[in-house]
Amino acid sequence: MSDLSIGALSRQTGVKVPTIRYYESIGMLDEPARSPGGQRRYGAAHLQQLRFIRHGRDLGFGLDDLRALQGLSRQPDRSCDAADRIARQQLADVERRLAGLRAVRKELKRMVAQCSHGVVDECHVIQTLSDHGLCDGDHARP
Repeated sequence: MSDLSIGALSRQTGVKVPTIRYYESIGMLDEPARSPGGQRRYGAAHLQQLRFIRHGRDLGFGLDDLRALQGLSRQPDRSCDAADRIARQQLADVERRLAGLRAVRKELKRMVAQCSHGVVDECHVIQTLSDHGLCDGDHARP
């Protein structure tokens, strides 16, 4: 099957056409065959590659990690230690971001709870945003 246009590939994967072209340009997606008229023609392998990339991106993996994982997927007899290491690092990054988001949520709840619904000049939300010292802890954006 190598009869998919770039638009059909985009519709089947949910990846925008410019992004597909970008993945081709950086070597993440194999170069497609061309029709006699020069149109890109994609096949099942492209569909599989793009679904792999899309799913990985949905899980937050960076392109370098996905490139490494793609390379590993082409070596089925190799140990999966490297893939496990990459996934564990991604999990640690997600855990760090979640901890940061919990801290942000806590501070926002505190700000809202202390709001007296008075005038802006006395608004705790505005005051807290103006003076980080009024915050209850570190909540730097993850």
